[in-house]
Amino acid sequence: MKLLHHQVIIFTLGWVAYASTYLLRKPIGVLKSDIQKELELSTTQLGWFDVSLLLPYAVAQMLLGSVGDSIGSRKTLSLCLICSGLSMISFGMWSHAGILCALLFLNGLSQSLCWPNCTKVLSSWFTEQQKNTVFGFFGTCAFAGGIIGTGLAVYFRSTFGSWRQVHFIPSIFVIAVGILCYIMYRESKEAGYNITEENSTTKIPSAEDVESDSPSQSTLSFRELAQLPGVAEISVAVFCLKLVRYCMYMWLPMYLEKQLSYPSSNAGLFSTMFEIGGVVGSAALGLILDKFSSQRPLYGVTLTVVASAVALIVFNLTSSFGYAANSIRAAIPNKIGQQDNRNSGSAVTGIVNGFGSLGTVLEGPVIAWVSNYYGWSSMFTMMVVLTIVGALATIKASISLDNRKS
Repeated sequence: MKLLHHQVIIFTLGWVAYASTYLLRKPIGVLKSDIQKELELSTTQLGWFDVSLLLPYAVAQMLLGSVGDSIGSRKTLSLCLICSGLSMISFGMWSHAGILCALLFLNGLSQSLCWPNCTKVLSSWFTEQQKNTVFGFFGTCAFAGGIIGTGLAVYFRSTFGSWRQVHFIPSIFVIAVGILCYIMYRESKEAGYNITEENSTTKIPSAEDVESDSPSQSTLSFRELAQLPGVAEISVAVFCLKLVRYCMYMWLPMYLEKQLSYPSSNAGLFSTMFEIGGVVGSAALGLILDKFSSQRPLYGVTLTVVASAVALIVFNLTSSFGYAANSIRAAIPNKIGQQDNRNSGSAVTGIVNGFGSLGTVLEGPVIAWVSNYYGWSSMFTMMVVLTIVGALATIKASISLDNRKS
């Protein structure tokens, strides 16, 4: 019962920690119209706002993913959250686009290692048989964070009458969560538990002497990690899915306002339908894959990605491909990194999610260019094509992993 108590605390704190990062990430999409009007920026300049946030997020995650394996996931996550909050607390005080981009750059850099280290700690508390379900539910944090971030942005903008006060209170909250994670968000061995695959546990004597956050270098180089079976294919799939996902995150409110003439507050709130679909899909599909496809989760993921392509074609924004994005960028990469006694779960997760995040970097200028020259509707055609490519990549990854097992 004590183990269950620890698992609930770790799951909840990790969920809140990663969801909180979206409180400083998602409002940018809601506030773009206001920022554009007040600062007289072009659509292309707004696209570079996205690049400023997402480029350091992607690159740092690929190159620094092993930091969590080296100095400890708890310390890394806590520091990242605190720095993220500090970077955005003064965002509304500036009117120069260059300074705003610099703050977004620092925010993206700070948030880059949150996901790999969140998932590494969480993964240590559950067996392989439990992880599809656990990460299915845990994956809802990104979508729920997006919903809350959007709602707060709309509320604060309406309450204060300006975009300038939107980031202040969320920044303080993220800093507080970072401090709490430093105190409580520990890996299972650090807390004195050894989680076995038979779903039993062994209490490690003198838990205070077991320090999971002590330095532990991965023995594999970046190139060797990238060449592990399935890593390249999964990275391509995440690249496609994250590009599509961030098109929705960063531009859907503006699309609804500019193209469909929604009032700005309604556009922001209606855009949360995408995240609501992600919450429902992430939780439900985690359970389904554990029941019907636990040995080959990538095949199940492929079906969900194909379903999302169909949903995009009919512009069904409640499509639930959230689990696909979260499973293949968390549970599966972490498992690959930990196989054969490699202490590289955080590093592999960082490579996969970092390369995938390069898609989010391209999203800003690409969508700005496509919408300017071909119209907003062409954006959805592009997303359908990318989603299909992502599905093909997951099939290839599953074949690679099956060949390794045989």
